[in-house]
Order: sequence, then C-alpha cells, then structure tokens
Amino acid sequence: MPRPTAAQLVYGTVTVVIATLAMLLLSQTRTGLGVAVITVAALGLGLLVAVTVPVPRPAPAAARTPEVPAERVPLPRMHTGAEVRIESRVGEHSLRN
Repeated sequence: MPRPTAAQLVYGTVTVVIATLAMLLLSQTRTGLGVAVITVAALGLGLLVAVTVPVPRPAPAAARTPEVPAERVPLPRMHTGAEVRIESRVGEHSLRN
C-alpha cells in the first residue's frame, strides 16, 4: 500500500476536525454514545476525503529530459576458437597413409 501524501494527510485531518465540531454543535448531543457516533462518522468522512484526493502522477516518459548517451568505446577484439586457423607442418613432409 502506498504511503499517503502530505496533501492527503492535511485534507483528511482538517475534514475530521471541522466535521466533528460542526456535527457536535448542530446536534447538541451530550451523551457519550452520541459523541462516539459523531466521532466515528467524522473519522469515516475524513478517510473518504483523504482517499479521494488526487495523487500526482509521474511525468510521461516522452516529457522527461532525454539522457545523454555515453560515448561508446570499442572493446578489444577477442578471438574464439572458431576464428583461429592453425596450420600444422611437420618439417617439409606431409603426412600420408
């Protein structure tokens, strides 16, 4: 799960505080059960707001600055066994059956 951004934390916190105060003032409840219900509702509303805040997306690959390619340095040529031809001579005479 990705970490929440600063904007999500701020919007969610502000929503919880304002919603709690507004509901407590409008309902004028004095019971513990009423305060608990309002608190849970405000927390749910704050979570909903924090989740729906748009998250910034990374720039598309075409919009990024192009990387400068490194200078290519030729590597020394290495010989494999298939490329090397070995001629064998035994003196001046060829071997026959």
